[in-house]
This record gives sequence, structure tokens and C-alpha cells, in this order.
Amino acid sequence: MKKPLIVVPIGDPAGVGPEIAAKSAAEDKVFAAADLIVVGDKKVMEKAIGVVGVDLKIHVVDSPEDGIYDKGILNLIDLDNVDMDQFNYGQVNGMCGKAAYEYIAKCIEIANERKADAVATTPINKESLRAGGIPFIGHTEIFGALTHTEDPLTMFETNGLRVFFLTRHVSLREMLDMITKERIKDYVKRCLEALRRLGVKDGTMAIAGLNPHSGEHGLFGWEEVNEIIPAVEELKAEGYDVAGPIGADSVFHQAAQGRYTSVLSLYHDQGHIATKTLDFERTIAITNGMPILRTSVDHGTAFDIAGTGIVSAVSMIEAILLAAKYSPNFTK
Repeated sequence: MKKPLIVVPIGDPAGVGPEIAAKSAAEDKVFAAADLIVVGDKKVMEKAIGVVGVDLKIHVVDSPEDGIYDKGILNLIDLDNVDMDQFNYGQVNGMCGKAAYEYIAKCIEIANERKADAVATTPINKESLRAGGIPFIGHTEIFGALTHTEDPLTMFETNGLRVFFLTRHVSLREMLDMITKERIKDYVKRCLEALRRLGVKDGTMAIAGLNPHSGEHGLFGWEEVNEIIPAVEELKAEGYDVAGPIGADSVFHQAAQGRYTSVLSLYHDQGHIATKTLDFERTIAITNGMPILRTSVDHGTAFDIAGTGIVSAVSMIEAILLAAKYSPNFTK
């Protein structure tokens, strides 16, 4: 049986991305589940392989068709865009930010051309992106722009718990203004369609409450009464399998126990805390609503330990395995 082909950008060269890419490529579980193409800089990857001490031989390719998918081979598209005389681990560097963007762009190009089944990304650094003149704040914005997707959906998955986010990188004050009936309805419909595309067709989506005890009928806030409950009622009337609002202190546990297929978190930290407390290393981000599938680690560049070889690759391995799991459904 043909394995899914997953393309992996090495992220910010000064961070741990190259190290977790190398460790993952050497992992038996990854080899069994997927074929890999890594996009990066050969000099950086040679250094990373030495740092982490894995037995890998780099095979430079121009495209996935040129890959040798044997154990111990790291197929690498070498963009040769890092000057090692200017390179240092653990530092903000415009050269590295620009290189990281170029790795991602190449991976998106490959996936857009259907030469790969999914992209599994490693960490990038926002300050390095800015220093490199890249006009995007992070992965989601890059993927949105390069796949012509206006508002990609972020979903976290860990141990079967799936969490979507109604709002992400905004202040709590701004978030409150974004809790509207129409926005909730739009997101629920798009999230359920994203799940269907991943092959998750049955089950109930729960809507998390915003205020303590979901507001207690206005006692602790009116957002549930004025916006969230009307949205849920209208969605049910339209035939959507949704429930809520359900207090955020219990809904994530209930979903993790299997009562709900997914949860719509209303703001960034509400869902992040729930998933990362359940299992920090195995919390994987999936970007939905795009023509291509993208999974990602949900940790940063870890500049403080970059170049030491001690970084755990568990999250990267899980991101690749999740990409391999969902890509056959996604590309049907």
C-alpha cells in the first residue's frame, strides 16, 4: 500500500525545527506511516543531524519524484539560503526568518501541485520573520495567503479531543466584540464541513460557554443570552448537530471522554489551556478550510535549547502521523 507523502519545512534554522525534523525522519513510526520530503538548507540539516546523533544520509532532490524512500534516507530539497558565517543558534536573525518563509512557500507550492498529500510544519519565529522583511505574522497567515484562503480554521487535536477556535490572536476585549450570533453560525458550519473533509462525519459539536456557568441567564454576563444561545437554536433548526453553550470548566473534559466529537472554543487561551493541559506534547494544530492539509507542532522555536540536541520530537512525530492519518480522507 502506498504511503502518504508528507512535506516538512525545517522552520527557523536557528531554532529546534531542523533537529525535530531529523529526529522524526529517523523514527520507525514515521517511516512506517509516511514518506517524507524535507525542505531546508543542506548545511543546516547536516549540522542538525550531527547535533541529535541520528543515523541519516541526506539525499538532495529537486522534487518528490526524485526521492529514495528507504529507511535511513533523508530526502531534502536544498534551498541553500543560509550563510553559515552569519548563523547562530538561538538568535533572532532576518536571514533565518526569510529562509523559514521560503521553506514554507516551497512546501505549499509542492502541495498545491498535488505532489504531496500534506504539509507538517516546524516552528518559526515571528521576530525573525519581521527582521527578514516577511509581511506575515505566522504560519496561518502565510498558508492563507499562498493558498488564497481568506480565513483558515485552526483546529487542535490531542488524544481524540478536537477543538476549534472562534477567535485567536486578539485581546480579550476585542474577542468580546467578536462573539456574535452570525459569526458563531458561520464558524460552526465551516468547522463541521472541515471535519467531514477529514472523514469525521458523525457526532455532536459542543459550543463552549463564555462566562462562568455560561452566564447563569444573564447573572454573570449577557453574551450567552443575546448571541450564543440564539446561534445554537438557529443551527439546530437548520439541522446541524450542535449543543451548548456548555460551561468551559466541563465541556472539554466531556469531549475528551467522547461525549462530543469537537468543541468550538470561543477564544485563544480557553481551548489552548484545555488541550495542552491534557497532553502538551501531543497537542497538534491542523489548519482547515484550505485546498491543502497542514498539521503542525504547537510549540515554539525553543531558542534556549536550540543546537543542544535535547529537544523532544514527540510533537513533530505526532504532527506527521496525524497528517498521514487524515490525508487519505482529505484528498478523496
